[in-house]
Amino acid sequence: MAGVTDPAMRRIAFRLGASATVSEMVTAAGVARGDRETSMRLARAGEGPRVIQIAARAPEEIAAAARCAEAAGADWVDINMGCPCKRVTGGLAGAALMRDLDQAARLISAAREAICVPFTVKMRLGWDDASRNAAELARRAEAEGAAMITVHGRTRQQFYSGRADWRAIAVVKEAVRIPVIANGDCAGEEDAAAMLESSRADGVMIGRGAIGQPWIVGDIAHFLRTGKKRAPPTPAQRAAIAREHLSGLVASMGASAGLRHARKHLAAYVDRWGRPTAADARRALVTTESPDEAVRLIELIFLGGAPVEQGKAA
Repeated sequence: MAGVTDPAMRRIAFRLGASATVSEMVTAAGVARGDRETSMRLARAGEGPRVIQIAARAPEEIAAAARCAEAAGADWVDINMGCPCKRVTGGLAGAALMRDLDQAARLISAAREAICVPFTVKMRLGWDDASRNAAELARRAEAEGAAMITVHGRTRQQFYSGRADWRAIAVVKEAVRIPVIANGDCAGEEDAAAMLESSRADGVMIGRGAIGQPWIVGDIAHFLRTGKKRAPPTPAQRAAIAREHLSGLVASMGASAGLRHARKHLAAYVDRWGRPTAADARRALVTTESPDEAVRLIELIFLGGAPVEQGKAA
């Protein structure tokens, strides 16, 4: 997710049990510019499978982005054909490609020819309810050699409104022989189990549900593997993870940019805690210009101001 799955978040999620993590979307334009943001998105997040997601609107662009992802060390490359953002679809990329399956197939073919590592395709159910064509796009992707398909259970026109239609993903599962991953509205262990039952998918992908709780991906993986729930993180553990996330962003982006990028994450860590806290402290946390002050406020909110040694609570 652009602006969300930064290397620090991916590193934390994998350490806490995620099977794999996916980079923020890398665009052909970003590759051409070679800007700092694209470099960060291509950066290694730590151990585990390295998945780099790319998006483009033309075959030569998707080939360039795919080659860049492979050169950066991707274990596999994920082609985004599901992003509903107007900035992306307005450029005829992301979910806009579900309105032109011939062009989508050309892009998939161009990416396949450009790289040696496996590639996957992420999509939505279709552009709108009148054109739910995910099964056809999945068949075309499989024919071009895609190793896996991920389907978000909404159309592009829904954006994130309503509920994801997990049963509709089963139509895609029936259409192909390669693994299908279900995505959309998975907020916890029970959701994951229900999603798999409804969609008949081979696995689940967590998106917005991991914001402010990157451990939830590992929690779900553990539950699906063992049938048992892990204990939720303590306040001290939440504080340590929030500090680690902030520290990683500051290290990779610099104090000012890193802190700005961290604000939505820090707000989510507090909000996901679900316990009363001083509104003034939360407001100060998401407006401070000092990383040291942000750390102090994290400890104030989660620990009542009593600092813990780095690493002790993780």
